[in-house]
Amino acid sequence: MYRIERDSMGEMKVPSDRYWAAQTQRSLQNFEIGGERMPTEIIRAFGLLKKAAALANNALGKLDDRRKDIICQVCDEIADGELDDHFPLVVWQTGSGTQSNMNANEVIAGRGNELAGEKLLHPNDHVNMSQSSNDTFPTAMHIAAVTSVEENLLPSLDALIVTLARLEKENKDAIKTGRTHLQDATPITFGQEISGWRAMAEKGRDMIIQSLGGLRELALGGTAVGTGLNAPKGFDAEVARQVSALTGRQFITAPNKFHALTSKDELVFAHGALKALAANMMKMANDVRWLASGPRCGLGEITIPENEPGSSIMPGKVNPTQCEAVTMVAVQVMANDVAVGFAASQGNFELNVFMPVCIYNFLQSVRLLADSISSFNKNCLSGLKADRAKMRENLDRSLMTVTGLSPYIGYDNAAKTAKTAFAENISLREACLKLGFLSAEDFDRLFRPEEMI
Repeated sequence: MYRIERDSMGEMKVPSDRYWAAQTQRSLQNFEIGGERMPTEIIRAFGLLKKAAALANNALGKLDDRRKDIICQVCDEIADGELDDHFPLVVWQTGSGTQSNMNANEVIAGRGNELAGEKLLHPNDHVNMSQSSNDTFPTAMHIAAVTSVEENLLPSLDALIVTLARLEKENKDAIKTGRTHLQDATPITFGQEISGWRAMAEKGRDMIIQSLGGLRELALGGTAVGTGLNAPKGFDAEVARQVSALTGRQFITAPNKFHALTSKDELVFAHGALKALAANMMKMANDVRWLASGPRCGLGEITIPENEPGSSIMPGKVNPTQCEAVTMVAVQVMANDVAVGFAASQGNFELNVFMPVCIYNFLQSVRLLADSISSFNKNCLSGLKADRAKMRENLDRSLMTVTGLSPYIGYDNAAKTAKTAFAENISLREACLKLGFLSAEDFDRLFRPEEMI
C-alpha cells in the first residue's frame, strides 16, 4: 500500500499507486484545510511550463536529450489531464505555491522514472532545473489566466453578442416606453434597449482583451528572488518562446523579474475587467427578468423560455431562473475581486505569498462567467420574444410621452397635463384638451410617440 520516499527532512510514507513523493505527502498531511483543490487550469499550466523549461534547458546545453524527452512526454500527459489524480493539494497551502510546484516536479520525476525503467530524473535537479517555485507558480498563474479567458470566456461572450445583435435587429421597430429610476420615461425601441445590452457585452469583451497584455509576461527566469540565480543566460527569453510555441498564444519574459515575483497587479487589473463584465451581466439579467415579470401582474413586455417549474407549492408558476443564476455569479465575481485585490496587496519584500488564493478566485470568476453567460444565452436570451401588444399598451398609458409636447406648450404646462391625466385617470390627450393647451387637431398632429425615438 505504501512506499518510503525521502527528502531533506527525512522519510515519508507515500501511497504506492501515486507518482508524488515526500514533499507532496507532507503538504497533504500538514494542510488538511477545506476541500478546494488547486485548479486544474494551474495543473495544466504546470505541465506546459515544465515542458517549456526542459526544452529551454536542452537548447541551452544544460539538460540531455533523453531526460528532456521523458520530461516532455510526462508533461504532455499532465496537459492532457491523464495524471489529474496525482495532484491532490489544496489551495490553502504555502502562499508561494511551493508545494504545488514540487507536486509537479515529483509527479514528472516519478512517472518519468517509470517510463525510463530507472531512476533517471530527480524532481529538483532535473525537472526543476533553472527554476524556483517563486517564478514557476506566478508563471503558471499567467498561463492559466490567459488560456482560460481565451479558450472559455471570450467564446461565450462572442456567442452572446451574436444573439443580442439578432434580437436587436428583430426588434428595431418595436416601440415601448423607456424607464429611468424604475419610473416611466420617454419612448424607446426595444431594439435600442437591446443595443445597450450588446454594447455592454462588447465593451466587456474589449476591456478583458486589453487587460491580458500584462498577463502575457512570464516570471520564469527570475528564480528565487528575481536575480535569476542558477538559471543560464537567456533562459527566461527562451522559455517564454517555448511556452508561446506550445500554447499557440503570445507570451514574453517579464522585463523586471523583481516586479514579476512580488506584484500581482496584472491579475488585479484583469480581474477588474471581469468585475466590469459581471456588473454588466447583473444589469442585463435584471432587465430581462423585470421586463418578463408577470405573467399578468408585472410588466410582461417580453416572454422568456419556460425551463422548469418555479414553485413546489404554487402550480403553474415559472421563474426567471437563468437570470437568477447570472446575478448570483455576478455577486460571486464581485466578492472574488475583493479577495484578488487583498491577495495582491501582500507582496512583502521579494515575494507575494498569497498567490494560490489569488489565482483560485481569478479562475473561478472566469469559469463562472463563461458558464453562466453560455447558459443564459442558450436557455434564456435565444428564446426571448417581445410582446408588442403589451409594449404598445404600456406606451399608450405612459405619462412621460408628454415630454414631446414641451417644445409646443412649455415645460410647466406639459407637467400640468401629466399630473392632471394621472390624478383624473384620463389620457394625456384628454387632459391637454381639458386644460386648453392644444386643440384636438394640433394634439394629434404633434403627439407622435414613434417620432420620439
